Amino acid sequence: MIRICSSLANAGYEVVLVGRQKKDSVALATMPYRQKRFRCFFEKGFGFYAEYNSRLFFFLLFCKTDAICAIDLDTILPCYFVSKLRNKKRIYDAHELFCEMKEIVERPGVYKCWKWIEKKTVPHFKFGYTVNNPIAEAFNQMYGSQFEVIRSIAVYRPELQDLTREKFILYQGAVNEGRSFETLIPAMQWVNAPLIICGDGNFMEQAKELVRKYKLEEKVIFKGMLQPDELRQYSAKAWIGITLFEKDAKSNYYSLANRFFDYIHAGTPQLCVNYPVYRELNNLYNIAVLIEDLSPEHIASQLNKLLNDENKWGSIHQHCIHAAKELNWQKEEIKLISYYKKIFG
Repeated sequence: MIRICSSLANAGYEVVLVGRQKKDSVALATMPYRQKRFRCFFEKGFGFYAEYNSRLFFFLLFCKTDAICAIDLDTILPCYFVSKLRNKKRIYDAHELFCEMKEIVERPGVYKCWKWIEKKTVPHFKFGYTVNNPIAEAFNQMYGSQFEVIRSIAVYRPELQDLTREKFILYQGAVNEGRSFETLIPAMQWVNAPLIICGDGNFMEQAKELVRKYKLEEKVIFKGMLQPDELRQYSAKAWIGITLFEKDAKSNYYSLANRFFDYIHAGTPQLCVNYPVYRELNNLYNIAVLIEDLSPEHIASQLNKLLNDENKWGSIHQHCIHAAKELNWQKEEIKLISYYKKIFG
């Protein structure tokens, strides 16, 4: 969201980014756009969604605006209703197939509720964009919606690629269900390097329990949420990045994670799932080691190979440096600005 909002603001749009402030949220950095955060009484569950969406509804109702952009399905209802009431343009920014996330698919009641919301709202958004072609095609098949593809790619910063490396493994991003922590953490028993986890999410307590279960407190280190600049330092110093998902949920199978590009831009080889979008990019640039077997033993074996084979590591590192010149936000934002010009005419 920082990239999107900054690009729009620098192109002359007045942007307001709305979110929430948790108890452990870090202070907001100064940006070229306005930022608004709600401090909610509820932290999670139905109470949180009801409170946050109610407050968002009334904020949008009286906010001076020409268009409202919903970020994923969990903000779409107030954006939809207010845009209809006020006759404003509405845009849907779909980072994933929300209803197909593991934590939703495995809860039939929750799935039914979110799917109902999706069916009632998404077809009425004339404008929308998402991160890759499979997700855009899925929305087209389900609702006849024509989504633009605007990938969430890192800003090109070549200076990051020259930082001194340390032999640690990095996972950055949401610590959520379906991210293979159940096999990644046990795999660390047989890997001669620490795993640093930067992020937070709905699987954090389970992840910490796995660390205690396998007695890996000295090898698996949780850093929590970090400021973007600090996180980029970890990405650029790491020896290996991790991009793993369970493929049972379609949202994972057709994903294109931000961290996939963050590792590329840091010049950091990564261990990544062999799913369609990642495979397509890896066939072009050879910037990752792709795996299908997500067992602890296989993950450990592949991590050890990449840790110990410096020739292979060096080759992938160089490919990442080349790919970053082609895959970067400076090029992707051109499509974003062009799309918003189309929206506003």
